[in-house]
Amino acid sequence: MSKRAFTEGAEHTESNQQHSQNHAVIILASGLSQRLGQPKQLLVKNGEPLVTYMTQLAIMTNPQVIVIVIPDNHRLIASAITALANQYPTVQIVVNSQADTGMAHSLSLGIETIAAFESTSIDRVLIMGVDQVLLDEPHLTALLAGKQTVVASRYHSWQRLEKHQYLDETVTDIIGLPLTINYKLLRQGQPELIGDKGLRHLIRGLPADQIGEVDNDQLSYDIDTAEQLAYAKQQGWLDS
Repeated sequence: MSKRAFTEGAEHTESNQQHSQNHAVIILASGLSQRLGQPKQLLVKNGEPLVTYMTQLAIMTNPQVIVIVIPDNHRLIASAITALANQYPTVQIVVNSQADTGMAHSLSLGIETIAAFESTSIDRVLIMGVDQVLLDEPHLTALLAGKQTVVASRYHSWQRLEKHQYLDETVTDIIGLPLTINYKLLRQGQPELIGDKGLRHLIRGLPADQIGEVDNDQLSYDIDTAEQLAYAKQQGWLDS
């Protein structure tokens, strides 16, 4: 993300402070990228590590606090995000020493950090990852503009590379990250967060009218395999 683009985004964000300043952000960035074979947090987009790029998107939404959960013993990831944290006091770094146990522990660490922030005005939490390379600030703004208890992203599943046809229309759409969720509900559901399914089960227990969706098929393109990484670079979504 260029400095100009970031500045323009920040100016745009100022006009949206009224509806966006009552939220916190949790960035789940502690994955070990075992299928990819290299840290996806350090893939480069517009000249900067992907974890930094995604944090800047979060900053544009003007949250009260941003919690970035990173894996333990990854000096390069920590270094990449520490510079940004030094620049923006709202950015808090949390190290997950149990990154191999699944997403739920990272989410619990993020919730605990927000709770320690002791802000009574936080009513929603935006939860996002780092590898949806076409995620942009307008999509995050649309999620935050929703009024339901949960507002999730809806997109197709990106299937195996096969003749450059990634979208298998026979696969059920994904409803998932990034999403916003009521902070009190998230706190209440924290004990249920186990492995990779806690948040999913929490959301499934809600009445349908309490779940909103924002469609964005660009979010189908996350990076889990070497094939997906090669395709993203070919398309110019990531730097070569």
